[in-house]
Amino acid sequence: MAAAVPVWSVDPRTGERREHVADETTAAGVDAAVRAAHAAVPALADRTARAAFLRAAAARLESDGERIVATADAESALGTPRLTGELARTTGQLRAFADEVEDGGLLGVIIDHADPDATPPRPDLRRYKLPLGVVAVYAASNFPLAFSVPGGDTASALAAGCPVVVKAHPDHPATSELCAAALRAAAAETGLAEDVVSLVHGFDAGVALVRHPLVSAAGFTGSVRGGRALFDAAAARPVPIPFHGELGSLNPVVVTRAAVAERAGELGDGLGGSMTLGTGQFCVKPGLVLVPEGADGDRMLDSLAGTLRRTAPGHLLDARMRDAFLEGVRARAALADVTAPVAAGPGDDAASRTVRPGVLTVPARALGEEHELLLEECFGPVTVAVRYADDAEIEAVLERVPGSLTATVHLGAEEAAGGGDARALVTRLTALAGRVVVNGWPTGVAVAPAQHHGGPYPATTSTSTSVGATAVERWLRPVVHQDTPEPLLPPELRDGNPLRLPRRVDGKRE
Repeated sequence: MAAAVPVWSVDPRTGERREHVADETTAAGVDAAVRAAHAAVPALADRTARAAFLRAAAARLESDGERIVATADAESALGTPRLTGELARTTGQLRAFADEVEDGGLLGVIIDHADPDATPPRPDLRRYKLPLGVVAVYAASNFPLAFSVPGGDTASALAAGCPVVVKAHPDHPATSELCAAALRAAAAETGLAEDVVSLVHGFDAGVALVRHPLVSAAGFTGSVRGGRALFDAAAARPVPIPFHGELGSLNPVVVTRAAVAERAGELGDGLGGSMTLGTGQFCVKPGLVLVPEGADGDRMLDSLAGTLRRTAPGHLLDARMRDAFLEGVRARAALADVTAPVAAGPGDDAASRTVRPGVLTVPARALGEEHELLLEECFGPVTVAVRYADDAEIEAVLERVPGSLTATVHLGAEEAAGGGDARALVTRLTALAGRVVVNGWPTGVAVAPAQHHGGPYPATTSTSTSVGATAVERWLRPVVHQDTPEPLLPPELRDGNPLRLPRRVDGKRE
């Protein structure tokens, strides 16, 4: 038998091991976790119990909030204020999904009674949605709470009625254990099987998880390389499963001449704040900004440079990410015609795991095939400013930008009122992203029913969102009953509507 591989909590500020949290989960351990989750599927069938569980989970996380935040900070160096807000976001998500479960609209009930006089004649059709089954969730590095064990993928899957097995991220194993314990305790408190949520550790466990025959879907937030490997594994199974992955995003920004003429300084400061938020480790960080050539554009970049020089060094999540960031910046800065008005690099203390933010600039007309690296995400506090001469150069750059979570445009006052080509520019950006931002910055993803956090590949591998009420749709499948006698119908589809669900009957909302 192979020796157990220990999982350590590591201090990102010093790189020192803090504590032995667990051992990497063996293939047998993954199998046991998935089978226990599968056996717990019936426990989540009752919507009232499900909603109570989600609310109890939020309460448990809050009651242990001080310890959870302290542990997450010790493992991520993201700071108590940021993590306290992230915990509030996480518990808010859980309660919002509890409301969705109670409302019942997520079931999507549609009833069309038989119509023999229709052409062609229509049978009695009754449609609703059922949970897929066990969901594998892969925790994110940059959000130890909101996109990890108790995060949006887990909350939405549980809301759909799907038990979850979470693969913990190696950067915050102790935080993952605390959060999993809170969720399992909430399940027991509300009379559900604890195995509606399980936790596994280790790279091999993550691969075994996506391949397990009882896993019905997967949610992932991370790198293009890691996500694509799991996506391909999910598709290569004897029975392929849906894989909802958030992989990488450049999040382009277009600044028009009118906008920069009106508020160059404000735009430079705003860009600096957005790209350094969380030390540039947000998935919606603006990584490519189109800025007009000329004096106004120069003023904007001067303002940006000042903001970056005043920004203190920040910690990246682990040594591997720091090394990748520094190498990524070096490789980009070495490209022809690229300059660095403010050079991103290591922090002042050579022993620390900090980095300083920076900006790279390149003329749009010089952007050749050899500059493809500039059109890829560089995870950390750096952005690329592409200086354009005219609209044709804007279009030439946008044609090469890959799918993103967000696309942003800053307009002048007259353009924002509908003048000029603003509408065409907004339409053009809509083709690139799942969220289009006008006269704002993309960092910050509001948790709201109308939110969409997704985009064309490689931003995500599906058309779904991982934030907002409709995130639950990823874990449901539609089923139609045709000409089924009333006594054989599930309660959700009976004429009397005993569960008082919102639904559409013969084309009318009820």
